[in-house]
Amino acid sequence: MTLQRYATTAGVAHGALPAQPGAPAREIVGPHAPVVRDLRQRDGRSPRGLHFAAGDVVVVSGLPGSGKSTLIDRAVSAHAIDSQNTRDRWAARLPRLLPYALYRPLVRVAHYWGLWRVLRSGASVVVHDCGTQAWVRGWLARDARRRGHALHLVLLDVTPRTAREGQRERGRGVSGYAFARHRKAVGRLLRDTESGLLPLGCASAVLLDREAAGLLTRITFADAQSEA
Repeated sequence: MTLQRYATTAGVAHGALPAQPGAPAREIVGPHAPVVRDLRQRDGRSPRGLHFAAGDVVVVSGLPGSGKSTLIDRAVSAHAIDSQNTRDRWAARLPRLLPYALYRPLVRVAHYWGLWRVLRSGASVVVHDCGTQAWVRGWLARDARRRGHALHLVLLDVTPRTAREGQRERGRGVSGYAFARHRKAVGRLLRDTESGLLPLGCASAVLLDREAAGLLTRITFADAQSEA
């Protein structure tokens, strides 16, 4: 299947271009409106790859257990920043009986420090986003714009039941209170994206269901000149 390409330009204005089933695989983000592509319910016809411009930032968001880390681990060969990986590294160094709540602040500092270092390097990066931290997406958008690049959203749309099953499969459940917060935040983000209201500074968005996410094997970055 043809690689789905999202060639981007800097400095796009806030707005949206509705997704159109059956539209050409190659889409160029114009100077006036971001692109929103809905790849849900495509009956196996979703692309195997997503392609972005070099130096851009991609945020993968969705409910805990929706498959964000799995997708990033499988499809991303560029820099990937996943808070769960940071937590796992800290957990491996500390006593197993030590509650996560006691060292959570250190994990968060380490996570954002690592993200800042990658952004400072100017490299392309894919970021795991829990959906509840809108300020993080704002930070990433501002940083990308400052460097002359763009921020993109990849949003996984799965049911709460599917997300809970995903948590059980990986053995990393979240509390009912925390999950309710995630449901509210991700639900709002999903509704806004479906209506074309992207987070401020976001150049494009891709909506994925579980099947479409499972078909993705590549999230890549390359200079626009190499696509000529």
